[in-house]
Amino acid sequence: MSINIQAKNDYSFLFGNLGSSSGSSVGNLNFLSDYTAIKNGSYGKLMKAYYSPEPSKEISSLTQSKKPSTNTSTAVDDTKTLAEVQSTTDSLKESADALRASDKKSLFKDGEVNDKLYSAVSKFVDDYNSVLKTSDSVNSSSILNRVQGLTSATSANKNMLEKIGITINKDNSLSIDKDTFMKADFNTVKNVFNGNGSYGYRVSAQASFINFAADNEATKANTYTNNGTYGNVYNSGNIFNSYF
Repeated sequence: MSINIQAKNDYSFLFGNLGSSSGSSVGNLNFLSDYTAIKNGSYGKLMKAYYSPEPSKEISSLTQSKKPSTNTSTAVDDTKTLAEVQSTTDSLKESADALRASDKKSLFKDGEVNDKLYSAVSKFVDDYNSVLKTSDSVNSSSILNRVQGLTSATSANKNMLEKIGITINKDNSLSIDKDTFMKADFNTVKNVFNGNGSYGYRVSAQASFINFAADNEATKANTYTNNGTYGNVYNSGNIFNSYF
Protein backbone atom coordinates (compact mmCIF):
# COMPACT_ATOMS: atom_id res chain seq x y z
CA MET A 1 0.00 0.00 0.00
CA SER A 2 1.32 3.47 -0.85
CA ILE A 3 0.28 6.99 -0.13
CA ASN A 4 0.76 9.67 -2.76
CA ILE A 5 0.84 13.29 -1.64
CA GLN A 6 0.87 15.69 -4.55
CA ALA A 7 2.53 19.04 -4.31
CA LYS A 8 0.36 21.88 -3.05
CA ASN A 9 -2.51 19.47 -2.37
CA ASP A 10 -2.72 18.02 1.15
CA TYR A 11 -5.51 15.75 2.32
CA SER A 12 -6.22 17.77 5.47
CA PHE A 13 -9.05 19.45 3.56
CA LEU A 14 -11.10 16.31 4.26
CA PHE A 15 -11.41 17.46 7.84
CA GLY A 16 -11.94 21.12 7.12
CA ASN A 17 -15.74 21.05 7.48
CA LEU A 18 -15.55 19.67 11.02
CA GLY A 19 -13.65 22.67 12.28
CA SER A 20 -14.21 26.38 11.98
CA SER A 21 -14.39 28.15 8.66
CA SER A 22 -11.20 30.06 9.32
CA GLY A 23 -9.63 28.81 6.07
CA SER A 24 -6.00 28.04 5.35
CA SER A 25 -4.68 28.48 8.90
CA VAL A 26 -6.66 25.46 10.11
CA GLY A 27 -5.71 23.46 7.02
CA ASN A 28 -2.02 24.17 7.57
CA LEU A 29 -2.20 22.99 11.18
CA ASN A 30 -3.96 19.80 10.07
CA PHE A 31 -1.34 19.24 7.40
CA LEU A 32 1.56 19.58 9.84
CA SER A 33 -0.11 17.12 12.22
CA ASP A 34 -0.81 14.66 9.40
CA TYR A 35 2.72 14.97 8.04
CA THR A 36 4.18 14.24 11.47
CA ALA A 37 1.97 11.13 11.80
CA ILE A 38 3.16 9.88 8.38
CA LYS A 39 6.80 10.63 9.08
CA ASN A 40 6.98 8.79 12.41
CA GLY A 41 5.11 5.77 11.04
CA SER A 42 2.05 5.97 13.27
CA TYR A 43 -0.25 6.70 10.32
CA GLY A 44 1.00 3.61 8.49
CA LYS A 45 0.36 1.45 11.56
CA LEU A 46 -3.12 2.85 11.84
CA MET A 47 -3.93 2.13 8.19
CA LYS A 48 -2.59 -1.45 8.46
CA ALA A 49 -4.64 -2.03 11.59
CA TYR A 50 -7.74 -0.59 9.93
CA TYR A 51 -7.53 -2.77 6.80
CA SER A 52 -6.28 -5.87 8.57
CA PRO A 53 -8.81 -8.77 8.62
CA GLU A 54 -8.02 -9.24 12.32
CA PRO A 55 -7.45 -6.42 14.80
CA SER A 56 -3.88 -5.98 15.95
CA LYS A 57 -2.88 -6.68 19.51
CA GLU A 58 -2.26 -2.99 20.07
CA ILE A 59 -5.71 -2.03 18.86
CA SER A 60 -7.37 -4.87 20.77
CA SER A 61 -5.68 -3.97 24.03
CA LEU A 62 -6.61 -0.34 23.52
CA THR A 63 -10.29 -1.04 22.88
CA GLN A 64 -10.48 -3.44 25.80
CA SER A 65 -9.05 -0.83 28.14
CA LYS A 66 -11.60 1.71 26.88
CA LYS A 67 -14.69 -0.45 27.41
CA PRO A 68 -17.33 1.45 29.39
CA SER A 69 -17.87 0.28 32.91
CA THR A 70 -21.04 -1.66 33.58
CA ASN A 71 -21.14 -0.25 37.08
CA THR A 72 -23.23 2.86 36.64
CA SER A 73 -25.44 4.87 38.94
CA THR A 74 -27.83 5.79 36.14
CA ALA A 75 -31.03 3.80 36.58
CA VAL A 76 -32.88 2.89 33.42
CA ASP A 77 -36.33 1.32 33.29
CA ASP A 78 -37.65 -0.49 30.24
CA THR A 79 -40.69 0.81 28.42
CA LYS A 80 -42.88 -2.08 29.62
CA THR A 81 -42.23 -1.26 33.28
CA LEU A 82 -42.86 2.44 32.71
CA ALA A 83 -46.09 1.67 30.85
CA GLU A 84 -47.28 -0.44 33.78
CA VAL A 85 -46.52 2.38 36.20
CA GLN A 86 -48.51 4.78 34.06
CA SER A 87 -51.43 2.35 33.77
CA THR A 88 -51.65 1.58 37.50
CA THR A 89 -51.36 5.22 38.54
CA ASP A 90 -54.07 6.16 36.05
CA SER A 91 -56.35 3.58 37.68
CA LEU A 92 -55.50 4.77 41.19
CA LYS A 93 -56.22 8.38 40.31
CA GLU A 94 -59.56 7.41 38.78
CA SER A 95 -60.64 5.45 41.86
CA ALA A 96 -59.48 8.23 44.19
CA ASP A 97 -61.27 10.88 42.13
CA ALA A 98 -64.45 8.77 42.12
CA LEU A 99 -64.47 8.96 45.92
CA ARG A 100 -63.80 12.70 45.78
CA ALA A 101 -66.67 13.45 43.41
CA SER A 102 -69.39 15.80 44.59
CA ASP A 103 -72.99 16.66 43.72
CA LYS A 104 -74.89 14.01 41.73
CA LYS A 105 -71.81 11.85 41.14
CA SER A 106 -70.93 11.70 44.81
CA LEU A 107 -70.71 8.23 46.33
CA PHE A 108 -71.62 9.82 49.65
CA LYS A 109 -74.95 11.28 48.54
CA ASP A 110 -76.91 8.48 50.26
CA GLY A 111 -75.61 9.63 53.64
CA GLU A 112 -74.66 6.11 54.77
CA VAL A 113 -71.98 3.48 54.45
CA ASN A 114 -73.31 0.96 51.96
CA ASP A 115 -72.14 -1.73 49.54
CA LYS A 116 -71.68 0.75 46.71
CA LEU A 117 -69.35 2.83 48.83
CA TYR A 118 -67.49 -0.25 50.02
CA SER A 119 -66.96 -1.42 46.44
CA ALA A 120 -65.47 1.96 45.51
CA VAL A 121 -63.12 1.97 48.51
CA SER A 122 -62.17 -1.66 47.90
CA LYS A 123 -61.25 -0.80 44.31
CA PHE A 124 -59.20 2.12 45.63
CA VAL A 125 -57.27 -0.28 47.88
CA ASP A 126 -56.64 -2.71 44.99
CA ASP A 127 -55.43 0.08 42.71
CA TYR A 128 -53.19 1.44 45.46
CA ASN A 129 -51.59 -1.98 45.93
CA SER A 130 -51.11 -2.35 42.17
CA VAL A 131 -49.06 0.84 42.10
CA LEU A 132 -46.82 -0.44 44.89
CA LYS A 133 -46.43 -3.83 43.21
CA THR A 134 -45.45 -2.24 39.92
CA SER A 135 -42.97 0.07 41.63
CA ASP A 136 -41.05 -2.98 42.89
CA SER A 137 -39.60 -3.31 39.37
CA VAL A 138 -38.70 0.37 39.09
CA ASN A 139 -35.12 1.70 39.27
CA SER A 140 -35.70 5.37 38.57
CA SER A 141 -35.19 7.52 41.66
CA SER A 142 -37.60 10.15 40.34
CA ILE A 143 -40.42 7.59 40.33
CA LEU A 144 -39.43 5.92 43.60
CA ASN A 145 -39.33 9.27 45.38
CA ARG A 146 -42.91 9.91 44.30
CA VAL A 147 -43.96 6.45 45.45
CA GLN A 148 -42.41 7.22 48.81
CA GLY A 149 -44.52 10.37 48.90
CA LEU A 150 -47.59 8.20 48.35
CA THR A 151 -46.77 5.80 51.19
CA SER A 152 -45.87 8.73 53.46
CA ALA A 153 -49.30 10.25 52.88
CA THR A 154 -50.86 6.93 53.81
CA SER A 155 -48.75 6.58 56.97
CA ALA A 156 -49.78 10.07 58.05
CA ASN A 157 -53.43 8.94 57.94
CA LYS A 158 -52.87 5.54 59.56
CA ASN A 159 -55.16 6.14 62.55
CA MET A 160 -58.04 7.47 60.48
CA LEU A 161 -57.73 4.58 58.03
CA GLU A 162 -57.81 2.00 60.81
CA LYS A 163 -61.07 3.50 62.08
CA ILE A 164 -62.75 2.60 58.78
CA GLY A 165 -61.21 -0.87 58.50
CA ILE A 166 -58.15 -0.12 56.35
CA THR A 167 -54.78 -1.25 57.69
CA ILE A 168 -51.23 -0.73 56.43
CA ASN A 169 -49.30 -3.97 56.00
CA LYS A 170 -45.57 -4.43 56.59
CA ASP A 171 -44.88 -4.09 52.85
CA ASN A 172 -46.83 -0.77 52.80
CA SER A 173 -49.75 -2.35 50.94
CA LEU A 174 -53.30 -1.84 52.20
CA SER A 175 -55.93 -4.28 53.45
CA ILE A 176 -59.60 -3.58 54.02
CA ASP A 177 -61.92 -5.42 56.38
CA LYS A 178 -65.48 -5.25 55.10
CA ASP A 179 -67.17 -5.79 58.46
CA THR A 180 -65.22 -2.98 60.10
CA PHE A 181 -65.80 -0.70 57.14
CA MET A 182 -69.56 -1.29 57.02
CA LYS A 183 -69.80 -0.43 60.73
CA ALA A 184 -67.62 2.68 60.44
CA ASP A 185 -68.93 6.19 61.04
CA PHE A 186 -70.18 7.68 57.79
CA ASN A 187 -68.65 11.13 58.39
CA THR A 188 -65.26 9.57 59.18
CA VAL A 189 -65.27 7.67 55.88
CA LYS A 190 -66.31 10.80 54.04
CA ASN A 191 -63.61 12.92 55.69
CA VAL A 192 -60.95 10.37 54.70
CA PHE A 193 -61.81 10.28 51.01
CA ASN A 194 -63.97 13.24 50.08
CA GLY A 195 -63.11 16.91 49.65
CA ASN A 196 -59.96 18.96 49.08
CA GLY A 197 -57.20 18.24 51.58
CA SER A 198 -58.53 14.75 52.33
CA TYR A 199 -56.45 11.58 52.17
CA GLY A 200 -58.17 10.73 48.89
CA TYR A 201 -57.14 14.11 47.51
CA ARG A 202 -53.51 13.54 48.45
CA VAL A 203 -53.46 10.08 46.91
CA SER A 204 -54.90 11.45 43.67
CA ALA A 205 -52.20 14.10 43.58
CA GLN A 206 -49.40 11.62 44.31
CA ALA A 207 -50.70 9.26 41.62
CA SER A 208 -50.46 12.14 39.14
CA PHE A 209 -46.89 12.90 40.24
CA ILE A 210 -45.82 9.27 39.83
CA ASN A 211 -47.48 9.11 36.42
CA PHE A 212 -45.72 12.28 35.31
CA ALA A 213 -42.35 10.94 36.50
CA ALA A 214 -42.91 7.69 34.58
CA ASP A 215 -43.88 9.62 31.46
CA ASN A 216 -40.75 11.73 31.78
CA GLU A 217 -38.56 8.63 32.10
CA ALA A 218 -40.25 7.07 29.08
CA THR A 219 -39.50 10.22 27.08
CA LYS A 220 -35.81 10.00 27.96
CA ALA A 221 -35.57 6.26 27.31
CA ASN A 222 -35.05 6.51 23.53
CA THR A 223 -33.36 9.79 22.68
CA TYR A 224 -31.13 8.32 19.96
CA THR A 225 -32.76 6.69 16.98
CA ASN A 226 -31.79 3.47 15.23
CA ASN A 227 -30.95 5.55 12.15
CA GLY A 228 -27.97 7.06 13.93
CA THR A 229 -29.54 10.46 14.52
CA TYR A 230 -30.91 12.24 17.52
CA GLY A 231 -34.65 12.26 18.01
CA ASN A 232 -36.85 15.23 18.81
CA VAL A 233 -36.60 14.77 22.57
CA TYR A 234 -33.56 16.95 22.85
CA ASN A 235 -33.77 19.62 20.19
CA SER A 236 -30.16 20.63 20.79
CA GLY A 237 -29.13 17.13 19.77
CA ASN A 238 -30.15 17.80 16.19
CA ILE A 239 -27.08 19.94 15.67
CA PHE A 240 -25.02 16.75 15.63
CA ASN A 241 -27.09 15.05 12.92
CA SER A 242 -25.10 16.70 10.13
CA TYR A 243 -22.00 14.83 11.20
CA PHE A 244 -23.47 11.37 10.63
